[in-house]
Amino acid sequence: MKPILIFLTGMVVAMATVSEGLCHGVEGYVETVEGYCITAMYDDGELMSYAAVEIKAPGAEIVFQTGRTDRNGRFMILTDKPGTWQAAVSDGMGHRLALDFEVIPEGENQPKDQSVAPISTGKTSRPIKTIAGLSIIFGLCGFFYGWKARRAKNGS
Repeated sequence: MKPILIFLTGMVVAMATVSEGLCHGVEGYVETVEGYCITAMYDDGELMSYAAVEIKAPGAEIVFQTGRTDRNGRFMILTDKPGTWQAAVSDGMGHRLALDFEVIPEGENQPKDQSVAPISTGKTSRPIKTIAGLSIIFGLCGFFYGWKARRAKNGS
């Protein structure tokens, strides 16, 4: 019984004398800042939700920041130096979007919205691409079978 009493007394003394200096806590806050929003989507307008993002600072070989897009295909970044930054968004299924964006030094006239040039200038709708692809396939097959039939006819 005495060893337990000594142990419990020691524990009470140890817990009573521990200061907050031996512990650490966390703090946080939410603020409104001006940063850069990267939006990634496929050519048909579908958002690249939860795609992997890598950001590289100007002149840096290592990645400045990594993360994932949100469900709306967006990724926010707060840069710390001016220059041309590189962003790469990859969905893990072979689709990769590479964007360069310019960060202007503080104090200079910054445009309100930095528009990114369209990914492709001559967009064609997906149904048109599908019809064109099928037409090419059937056309090549027709040419091949016509050539084969002509060769068989001339050969006999």
